[in-house]
Amino acid sequence: MIKNILKGIVIGLANVIPGVSGGTMMVSMGIYDKLIHSITHLFSELKKSVMFLLPIFIGIGIAVVVVPFGIEYLFAEYPFQTNLLFIGLILGGLPAAWKNVKGNSIKIGHLIVCIAFFVLVAGLAMMGETEGNAADLSFSVLSVAKLFGVGVVASATMVIPGVSGSMMLLLMGYYHPILEAITEFIKAVLAFDMDGILRGVGILAPFGIGVVAGIFAIAKLIEIIFEKFPLYAYWAIIGLILSSPVAILLMGGIGSITVVSVLAGTVALAAGFVVALKLGE
Repeated sequence: MIKNILKGIVIGLANVIPGVSGGTMMVSMGIYDKLIHSITHLFSELKKSVMFLLPIFIGIGIAVVVVPFGIEYLFAEYPFQTNLLFIGLILGGLPAAWKNVKGNSIKIGHLIVCIAFFVLVAGLAMMGETEGNAADLSFSVLSVAKLFGVGVVASATMVIPGVSGSMMLLLMGYYHPILEAITEFIKAVLAFDMDGILRGVGILAPFGIGVVAGIFAIAKLIEIIFEKFPLYAYWAIIGLILSSPVAILLMGGIGSITVVSVLAGTVALAAGFVVALKLGE
């Protein structure tokens, strides 16, 4: 259970950071297909699914609570080292992904899919996406409907390997407002501020419901793809894993490079790789 909570924390961190794919991190942790199966069979295999999903979502919840208070500082002050840490976490999942295709004959179609997804993710990163205008989170029927829709889109992209759900939020102008809403809600809870708590619930509840709806919707589609075209799906994932380091460095930046930062970055890369490798076992 502790191991799955740690996996959830890593996945949660990835989902909150723009440019880092939570879906890719799920693959790196070796739980992607099992997680998708547990979501799509939640009601038919209730006890088994809950026992698997609960610690992971506890970990994700911990990450979502902690991230707004610290991760932006790390990316602002140590972008190179922090990006290399996440690159290590992603590359550490490559052996787990390779196990799913090892022993099968490699077809031209498999390589085409792998290269296509590599080019897709790297190409999107090279396009230099810019942040959209900050969204208005004032409480109204229209705002609630928008928050629900944004939650659906964000969660669907968070589950797909190679796609950053938080980057999608950033482009729609909801990333910083949602993070701020989470931070203010936590502060209100700690201070027993009922007005702040109710305001936070009014913003986060429709967004959260949309997130759950989006996860269930996309999970079923992904399960069908894995059932019908498993080898193509895993070759696509390998392409996404290989392209993620390129996307992270292009979108996250590297800051100033010094001998110390390179050494620290190398240590962070190795640490991330080992952590992903161990958690994926």
